[in-house]
Amino acid sequence: MANSPPDSRAPNPIDLHVGARVRTRRKVAGVSQEQLAAGLKLTFQQVQKYERGANRISASKLYETAGVLKVPVSYFFEGLGDPGADAPDPSRAAADRTLDAFLSTPEGLELAEKFARIGRGRVRRQILSLVRAMADEDAADAG
Repeated sequence: MANSPPDSRAPNPIDLHVGARVRTRRKVAGVSQEQLAAGLKLTFQQVQKYERGANRISASKLYETAGVLKVPVSYFFEGLGDPGADAPDPSRAAADRTLDAFLSTPEGLELAEKFARIGRGRVRRQILSLVRAMADEDAADAG
């Protein structure tokens, strides 16, 4: 069924992207869902729905969100590309999704913060080698 219509219940990819950017920025800023909700005069459940892309964020709420999280509104659209430009680079979009997913976890955020504090290139490369080996072993165990 190659020509079947898209599932109208599935979140829009742009809403998913914007929601992920809200979640990432909120976590980087150390703001809880409850704190963001209070700043936006919403329930934390509504913030959860925004972050999952289940509900679209209106232009006015996105503007308020940018103010609470202290970023320009354009931050939420970074990585999407210009809709009037040529087709976006799919590898760049995949890398942005991976980064957003990584930074949206508490472990990923802490790892990124701690890694950035390591100044020596040799130590960074050793850590990367360790993580690669662990990921390869995990993939082999799963496969």
